[in-house]
Amino acid sequence: MTSAEVIDCKSLVRGSLIDVETKSRHYRIECLGGNDIRISGHPEYCPDPVPAKLHGSVDREGTLELGLIGRGKRLMFLLHENRPVTTSRILSVHVDQPKGVQPKTSTSIH
Repeated sequence: MTSAEVIDCKSLVRGSLIDVETKSRHYRIECLGGNDIRISGHPEYCPDPVPAKLHGSVDREGTLELGLIGRGKRLMFLLHENRPVTTSRILSVHVDQPKGVQPKTSTSIH
């Protein structure tokens, strides 16, 4: 598993797994392609893996970085096509790509 400052989820291959530790929770994200994900880690909204759409991360000024998950920012995703969720501040991000698969670009993990 690779630790990163910023991850561009759109460049990860289907089946890549992302562990996101925030100030208050630990999320597990499976990349399904594009901004489609399966996420778990919130006891009320997603205790078990559920389909969702990744928006990206938001910095302290409220700027949204589409498709990116960045340490020090807040993760944003959409559940059930209409329920936006914004997490507490991200403390760490780790990626595990399927064995034998290289990232589409060399800049997908920073």
